[in-house]
This record gives sequence, C-alpha cells and structure tokens, in this order.
Amino acid sequence: MLTGIYRHRAILRWFVFFAFLAVPGLVRGDLARLDSAELHIHVTGVDTDKGVVQYGLYNAPEHFPSRKGRIAEGEVKATRDGVKIIIKSLKPGYYAVAAFHDENLNDSFDQGILGIPLENYGFSNDAHGFLDAPAFKDARFRVGGSPTTISITLGR
Repeated sequence: MLTGIYRHRAILRWFVFFAFLAVPGLVRGDLARLDSAELHIHVTGVDTDKGVVQYGLYNAPEHFPSRKGRIAEGEVKATRDGVKIIIKSLKPGYYAVAAFHDENLNDSFDQGILGIPLENYGFSNDAHGFLDAPAFKDARFRVGGSPTTISITLGR
C-alpha cells in the first residue's frame, strides 16, 4: 500500500493521464463549433398565402440550380409577409440558393409555353440570368464561422 508522498504522486499521475484523455475531445468539440455556421434566408415576394416556398442550397456550379445538385433542400409554408429559413451546420465556404413559390403544391416549378415561369422564383444575391438561370458565380455568397443572413426577392 502506498503511503505519504508516493500516494500523492500516484494520484497525480492518474489525474494527468485522464486529463490527457479528455483534452483532445474538448478541443475537437471547439473546432467543430468553429467549422459550422448557420445560414438565415429571408424570402420576400410571396404573392399569396397558398402553397409553400421551396428552396435548394448549392455549393458547386456543376448542377446549379438543378434538383440533383442540392446539398440541402426544404419547404416552408408560404405567407405574404415572406418566409424565414434557417440552415444549420454548414462548413465555411461559398454557397448559392434557389427558391420558388410552389403555389399549387405540385412539387414542381411550373412553366408555360416556351418555358416562361408561371410561379415566382428567385436566387441568392437576387441574381438574374438572360433567358435562363443565373450562373453560380453570380448567385454565390460566403458563409463564415458566424451566422450569415441573405435575402431573396421572388418574382417572374
């Protein structure tokens, strides 16, 4: 059995051993918090309270703004006052958002003859394309370590 100073040294060794085991987990948790941020999206230009506003988040130009390239997507009940969307746990980087008002709840962006939009739509940075969707570079914005807020105005 340990006595006196030897007992205190043994306790100290165990304490140091467990402290080294705990520190990497604490550091990883802190780094994880630094590596994730929130995106707050405020969408206006919603004409009616009918339907939903669907959105897609993209982080690369290859598939923007197709459904296939979304890294996050969802829908929010439409209100004339606009809608607010929060996307959590994003890594810092460049992103773009596409949104539309699915007024008739058919889960599709409706277009008429010659592809003319029948539902309001919009992109981050209120980017516009000529007879097509804007380029990713025109709609992109930076998300850093703290919450980022953007606005999108829907229109036709």
